Amino acid sequence: MFRSASPVFLAAVLLNAAAPARAEVPEAIAVSGATLVATLHAEGAQIYQCKADAAGKLVWQFREPIAALLQGDKTVGRHFAGPSWELEDGGAISGKVAGRAPGASPADIPLLKLDVVAQRGSGQLTGVTAIQRLNTKGGAADGPCESAGAFLSVPYSADYAFFRKGT
Repeated sequence: MFRSASPVFLAAVLLNAAAPARAEVPEAIAVSGATLVATLHAEGAQIYQCKADAAGKLVWQFREPIAALLQGDKTVGRHFAGPSWELEDGGAISGKVAGRAPGASPADIPLLKLDVVAQRGSGQLTGVTAIQRLNTKGGAADGPCESAGAFLSVPYSADYAFFRKGT
């Protein structure tokens, strides 16, 4: 027989499901001594271009991300080349990769830790010093690249966690 769960139990389950457990974040992308400011979901594509590598072989080389940033079902900003994140409230930041860990499968782009290197405007991202890319799905280039200059768009999704130094 099914019994209904207590409201406290349901709230605990929903809170735990809403954010990744800190223990599950690989050490290579951990952010310490910082406070979580926001977590936004991204839906978009990783864009690759077919170019020659150092050996002269044509390979897919990452060019840029293009994604909508969502809070619930509402678009609140965009993620684009830089890498950069810009919110509708006027704030924008750019980052530089500081750590990486593998995605859940070979088809998933890596998890990342990024240090913020530039800020403009004001808003929710003001004072953000670090970003984590978590829960990646898709986005990895696969297959042959046969024509120099060709582009490949690979759908992806991820969660971006934004942190400020201090508590």
